[in-house]
Amino acid sequence: MTAAPASRTSSALGGEAAADEGAIATIRRGLALTPELLRGLWITLLLAVIATAGKVVVPIAVQAILDRGIIAPETPDVAFVAGAAGLAALVLLATATCNVLMNRRLFRLAETSLATLRKRAFRHIHDLSLLTQGTEQRGALVSRVTSDVDTVSQFMSFGGIMLVVMSFQLVLATAVMAFYSWPLALVVWLCYLPILVIMGSLQKRIRARYQVVRTKVGEMLGTVSESLVGSATVRAYGTEERTRQAQVGRIGAVRDAQFAVLRPQSASFFLSETADGLATAVVVVVGVVLGTGALGIDLPGADLTAGGVVAFVFLVSLFSQPVRMGIEMLSEAQNAVAGWRRVLGVLDTPADVADPGGAIDPRTGRRGEPVPGATPLPDGLLDIEIRELRYRYPTGPEVIHGLDVTIPARSRIAIVGETGSGKTTFAKLLTRMMDPASGTIEVGGVPLHLVPYDSLRSRVIMVPQEGFLFDTTVAGNLLYGRPDASEAQMRQALDELGLGTWAEELPEGLETPVGQRGESLSAGERQLVALARAYLADPDIIVLDEATSAVDPAADVRLQQAIDGLARGRTTITIAHRLSTAERADRIMVLDQGDLVEHGTHAELVDLEGGIYAGLHRSWVAHRAER
Repeated sequence: MTAAPASRTSSALGGEAAADEGAIATIRRGLALTPELLRGLWITLLLAVIATAGKVVVPIAVQAILDRGIIAPETPDVAFVAGAAGLAALVLLATATCNVLMNRRLFRLAETSLATLRKRAFRHIHDLSLLTQGTEQRGALVSRVTSDVDTVSQFMSFGGIMLVVMSFQLVLATAVMAFYSWPLALVVWLCYLPILVIMGSLQKRIRARYQVVRTKVGEMLGTVSESLVGSATVRAYGTEERTRQAQVGRIGAVRDAQFAVLRPQSASFFLSETADGLATAVVVVVGVVLGTGALGIDLPGADLTAGGVVAFVFLVSLFSQPVRMGIEMLSEAQNAVAGWRRVLGVLDTPADVADPGGAIDPRTGRRGEPVPGATPLPDGLLDIEIRELRYRYPTGPEVIHGLDVTIPARSRIAIVGETGSGKTTFAKLLTRMMDPASGTIEVGGVPLHLVPYDSLRSRVIMVPQEGFLFDTTVAGNLLYGRPDASEAQMRQALDELGLGTWAEELPEGLETPVGQRGESLSAGERQLVALARAYLADPDIIVLDEATSAVDPAADVRLQQAIDGLARGRTTITIAHRLSTAERADRIMVLDQGDLVEHGTHAELVDLEGGIYAGLHRSWVAHRAER
């Protein structure tokens, strides 16, 4: 099996290659990932057309009221004025109703589709190897599927359709202006045309700068998340000021990036306001000139009435509104496109440790076909065969060198070695948190990379050193091992590990909240819950990274008792930080700089002349005697 990870993870997660594609291409890809957004699009567009078309009733009503209801008759025709005003009010009421219905549809469709996008992105992140996830700060990674998706949500629930509505309004206003006076309509366009040309250049700058903003926001959230998680360390070392300065620097970088966007945005708004004022002034002057025939030029459409000139001023306002809003919505679109690119960057990152049972396609949310040869683990005992196992991190030398070993079923294996010898890397490869560069791992005769996840994760479990707990109760954390377990089954598991009395002594028993990352419990207690969780899952193979935290003697006894109960009748591979664990193992593997240098029982290795294990054991015995 070959799965060289270096080529995949040498760059930041999500490969910003997506930033090179155009905005239209990004939006097209984004919409393909969120088909719910286009569901019933014709209804939304119909409502938008009605809501927009109704706006022209005001200038038309003003022109009719002035010309036919006030100026033409000797005395104002109150009945006509009232009727025209009433009809205009009814049309505007219908327009407002359609506008409300349109916005409600947009909000629901946008939130539904983007919830789907979030779920796919989160799911895909979990499909990535630990190494790939580690290429970006956790907070920055989370920002890709939270704040970045939020920018898309804000735009799609309002801005996207508004661009369509405003475009239609622009065309409609132009058509009505041309109906009243095509020369004056041409004058209005001539006032705006240079502004629209300049806008194209400004929007390119805005798009590039929003990309920087989204990146800086991710970096800021990563720093804040890291400082909160490590708050105890920050206080312990008195580095509050340094940490605060780092956060201030990240926040300042976001502020500066936003200011950089503000400059071309402000220029856009200034140009649009200038065009509005210019167009209104020109319409009044040219409209009066054409209406009075002051130039002596007889042009079709030049004979404007007083009502027509006033109506034209309203039409200019109707024309300028989509230009102003269009500029604002285009700026929001650039922000959304930048956010969309970062989300697409996550989805474009290949799952370098894919589920052979049929990986979930993050673009469709559907499970693919199983990999040819995919085979669940067989029932019964599971031997482990490792041949020529090699691994290299992307930015460093090879850390596992051609490792060969056989681990019989139900044996207790201890892995010892100095820091950096490759123990944890070996454990991650054995549980397929990462794939080797070359070599094979077979479990029960099945190559590990061909075992479907549902089979692998139910039969092979790793208990990390830190005993990570989720922010729920003790019972809630136990259920992560077996979601359908009853309270009686949880208590039975604790009793079998010798932890029943300990659990009963907790403030609220199994319903005791553990806090974020289990910080309401001691380090030893967190590890006890993690061990019980693994026991409840009832796997065949357990890879245990033994906790090194200093605990009181009573907790240490409980931990060792729980580990012994967990190992009973199972294959157990323990990264042993305490040699007392190695002494009780059936076999000991000694790693040194990625090589398996010694392999045997405690009795064999402790008497090995010049052996690494013998040296470690002597030092441990001497240290224990000094205490």
